Amino acid sequence: MLTFKYGFENIIVMLLFGIRMIVAGYFVKIYWLSPILYFAGCLLVAFTLWFFRDPNRNVPVQALEDKSIIMCPADGKVIGIIDTHEDQFLHSDVKQISIFLSPLNVHVNRIPFAGVVKFFEYIPGKYLVAYHPKSSDLNEQTRIGVESEHGKVFFKQIVGVLARRLTWDIKVGDTVEVGDRFGMMKFGSRMDIIVKPDTDIKVKVGDRVVAGETIIAKLK
Repeated sequence: MLTFKYGFENIIVMLLFGIRMIVAGYFVKIYWLSPILYFAGCLLVAFTLWFFRDPNRNVPVQALEDKSIIMCPADGKVIGIIDTHEDQFLHSDVKQISIFLSPLNVHVNRIPFAGVVKFFEYIPGKYLVAYHPKSSDLNEQTRIGVESEHGKVFFKQIVGVLARRLTWDIKVGDTVEVGDRFGMMKFGSRMDIIVKPDTDIKVKVGDRVVAGETIIAKLK
């Protein structure tokens, strides 16, 4: 299915534009221009349907029963697991797990940890490439902190060079469950998950991960 909840305006505009190009390619009588318009329109329609897909995910029973488990919030590739310091929510030394999303990944984001949203902030910023080490601090992003009796988890939606649109539908005070949809990062981006340093990390750099299905860590 398509994610009309988070991408309705984009889907409609892109589909209409693609269909207009296909129709123009059919009626234009310039022999070299017609196939270009037709092919470009078909490509845009196909890309729209692919990019805004929102498949159902099966959250592992283990994660539903054990509330200390942290699930992956975004599809993509683990590009870094580093030691750093976080001063807004965890106020301590931390481990940061970074996931890179290419334009071909599913871009709907899911809650990684069950609890109550205790912190939320939107930060306007730059558009460095998502691989850049400074993108976690300088790029446009949302910062979200969830807390439960098992501990705290901090995570960020971060835009990249192509991704310049964030959407979300959570706020401070919301009770959230692991695997719930909560927003979208459009057209390639990055997700950081920040946890206490004694957290048991279940993934490694280079791993391909799936939102709502891959267990990435467990709080101690």
